[in-house]
Amino acid sequence: MKSWIPRNGKPYIISGPCSAESEEQMLTIARELQNSGVVQAFRAGVWKPRTRPNAFEGHGALALEWMATVKRETGMQTATEVANGQHVEAALKAGVDVLWIGARTTVNPFSVQEIADALQGVKMPVMVKNPINPDLQLWVGALERISRAGIEQIAAIHRGFSWFEKTPFRNDPKWEFPIELKRLFPELEIICDPSHIAGTRDLLQMISQKALDLNFSGLMIESHHDPENALSDARQQITPKVLIGMLNTLQVRSATSDDAFFLNRLEQLRNSIDQIDEELMQKLAARMALVDEIGDYKRENNVTIYQVERWREILRTRLEWSQSLGLDEAFIRELLQSIHKASIVRQTKVMNQADTRKD
Repeated sequence: MKSWIPRNGKPYIISGPCSAESEEQMLTIARELQNSGVVQAFRAGVWKPRTRPNAFEGHGALALEWMATVKRETGMQTATEVANGQHVEAALKAGVDVLWIGARTTVNPFSVQEIADALQGVKMPVMVKNPINPDLQLWVGALERISRAGIEQIAAIHRGFSWFEKTPFRNDPKWEFPIELKRLFPELEIICDPSHIAGTRDLLQMISQKALDLNFSGLMIESHHDPENALSDARQQITPKVLIGMLNTLQVRSATSDDAFFLNRLEQLRNSIDQIDEELMQKLAARMALVDEIGDYKRENNVTIYQVERWREILRTRLEWSQSLGLDEAFIRELLQSIHKASIVRQTKVMNQADTRKD
């Protein structure tokens, strides 16, 4: 995977309407974005995979002609989503510069492979959105299929995940997934799609800043000249003017620093964290040893592993402790749940080993 986004100290910005509604609409938006000087590529949905069949599903090939007009009149790169081989062929014929695979398509390896086959021998950037469900291997698999087709200019788009718990977001960002993806593929460009994470305009700035703070390569943000009357995703789109104003408020930080004092102090702090982490591992190991001992004791006395009242007590007391220490409740709750799950697994293993010895 080859790095293809310019590293000029500025994020790569892709913007445009969720859906291509008319040639006039697209040109109006594109001209405003082009005049801003901060948007590198114009995006628009040509084929729109909708949940319900009565929703606006795009104008298809006709809208590709409008994309070509935008490119010709503004000189901007153009980008659109493709969901099958026919889409790829039509977009290439129309001169689209960048393609992306949507979240609903990423979940289906057959569809991704069809797109990869259609891209054989093509030299252009292709971006892959994360699947709608939090499955890192599906995301990696889709990226690998596109890479094996000979595409070198690849980027991942983080647009959040559908999640069963209620959150402030349309799609839960679950930032740990793109962070892990970057660890696996350090050269991979990752672009954030704040529009689909947020679902509403008021969260766009916060999500965009978070992405930049995590050193994402760029942002894909939906813009519309009349958002309230957009034919799709009206609540999350903003006008080009609002977009430009928001982008000007974002702070772009350096990935590192050459300042010797900074580097020395950072190393000291990291060494302190390393020492504390080692202590944490030792404490966790000691805790798990006690878990094993409790498992043996329960087995000998024919007592079940899961004790609901004890689990409630642990949650209550530990959350109280964490609150007094200024720790985030959601983080501590998740940590305790992970430890409790691992404890149950270990005690189950103790029980099963004992039963095996009896046999």
